[in-house]
Amino acid sequence: MEQGCAILVRKTRLTESSLIVTWMTQEHGLVRTVAKGARAPKSRFAGQLDLFFQCQISFQRARRGDLHTLLDVHLHALHEGLRKDYPRLALGSYFIQLMELALEPDAPAPELYDLLLRAIGHLDAHPASRRALLHFEKELARLLGVNDPEHGAATALSRVYHRLPKDRADLLDRMN
Repeated sequence: MEQGCAILVRKTRLTESSLIVTWMTQEHGLVRTVAKGARAPKSRFAGQLDLFFQCQISFQRARRGDLHTLLDVHLHALHEGLRKDYPRLALGSYFIQLMELALEPDAPAPELYDLLLRAIGHLDAHPASRRALLHFEKELARLLGVNDPEHGAATALSRVYHRLPKDRADLLDRMN
């Protein structure tokens, strides 16, 4: 059994009653788990699996593959402020998309986990802003060792990953 501090970054329906839940963890990087029975009316996971939730999780590693079994979730923070308006939610989603570009499954990156946690905490308490977006990109590029002061973090990240999430232009247009 593995444990870790985690932020829920994606959830997808697997079956009528189960979900695939992707976590950004401090100890293990991106981890994909199956939450068996999570969609059932009396699930032990009821109310504990939503985007941006910060949790302590336990999971059983798969014998083959990278889809592990979620065993337990202890909720630490809901980050409800992210749900107050669409721009916050959209910017938080953009941060997650960048993380998914930068990380390999099951590859620990505690400094990237900390960056995402700080960014989500900021959006929980403050409105979405152009400054927050640009700061996140700059910090991500710096931590990945690809920062290009001459052309900017977005250009550097785009060169490395051959694209940025398509929502970036819309986000910049909507923010101050």
